[in-house]
Amino acid sequence: MQDGKKHYYVSVTHNLIEQTKNESTPFEVMVDDEQLNRLKDLMKVLEDEDAYTLQRAPVPYKSADHDEATEQFSDGMTSLYTFLYDHGTSDTRQAIESMNVLSRLQDTDYDDPGYENSPLNK
Repeated sequence: MQDGKKHYYVSVTHNLIEQTKNESTPFEVMVDDEQLNRLKDLMKVLEDEDAYTLQRAPVPYKSADHDEATEQFSDGMTSLYTFLYDHGTSDTRQAIESMNVLSRLQDTDYDDPGYENSPLNK
């Protein structure tokens, strides 16, 4: 433990933060109490955005990749994985890099032709 930081094990999929490693917690981070609260907040925001996205999913004729709910979910996911990367162990950083999740979430291909000025995209 350095600078009051403790090891925590995180599962984005299961929305878990544990003090002991198990098969469901692939990411290890070292955080202090304030950073732990920030991590909990990020996971709560993601959980709330996930519920909102789920409510929006069945709406017909709405472009999912330009839907506000999907964009908010992607922003939350990017923030969470960035936090995990910044505070993670070398194994955690390597795992996130191998997933290529941060670049994929940040590069959404919205610059492709046909998306600009469409009233159905927002």
